[in-house]
Amino acid sequence: MAFTNHSKGADFSPSNRKFEVMSAKPKLYYFDGRGKMESIRWLLAAAGVEFEEEFLETRDQYEKLLQGGSLLFQQVPMVEMDGMRMVQTRAILSYIAAKYNLYGKDLKERALIDMYVGGTDDLMGFILMFPFLSAEDKEKQRALIVEKATSRYFPVYEKVLKDHGQDFLVGNNFSWADVHLLEAILMVEEKKSDVLSGFPQLQAFKARISSIPAIKKFLEPGSQRKPVPDDKYVETVRRVLRMYYNIKAN
Repeated sequence: MAFTNHSKGADFSPSNRKFEVMSAKPKLYYFDGRGKMESIRWLLAAAGVEFEEEFLETRDQYEKLLQGGSLLFQQVPMVEMDGMRMVQTRAILSYIAAKYNLYGKDLKERALIDMYVGGTDDLMGFILMFPFLSAEDKEKQRALIVEKATSRYFPVYEKVLKDHGQDFLVGNNFSWADVHLLEAILMVEEKKSDVLSGFPQLQAFKARISSIPAIKKFLEPGSQRKPVPDDKYVETVRRVLRMYYNIKAN
């Protein structure tokens, strides 16, 4: 049965409603690379949500977003979702986690998730700057990343998993904290492949979370997961954002 159009200019036919549903996918505005958007891609993928991407390749694209008022604080990532244009990575991630039931069952679980995600964020901070360093500083930063991971962050999650006795970090359900930790583990392993050798709980955790269907799909070739940042990515970011300064290792 067809839907009757009772409103001027509106079309509620099944074909148009299908278009609206299709066009309602979240749209991500960022570079064709990891950066701060990668955690958003991970979380949407974990929730089984399809999304579209618009890659920033020129300064003109970026200027149009700035002039149009889309970038509240004049920076990306920016995500169009549910009629909103959201900026600030943490706000976007929190919204996605809450919307798709990846944010715990109560305030206590949410607090734990925030704590664990915050710790993982700190570790990722050492990694995000890595592609923009000089060759000399990269070697120093690589050693620092491994040292911080193995002495400060991974021991915490190893103990949490052992004491908690569940498959997941918080409660007995898959959450944002699990997604974020797996992302961080894989990023550190790119710097040192055997970094989990002294962490049996994290080894088992990695295997469990990686086998969740939505995560497994995201880890397969051809997904929207981005590769290790290369020189082309770095050059594009520098050109679009006019990053004429050098970043130093921590």
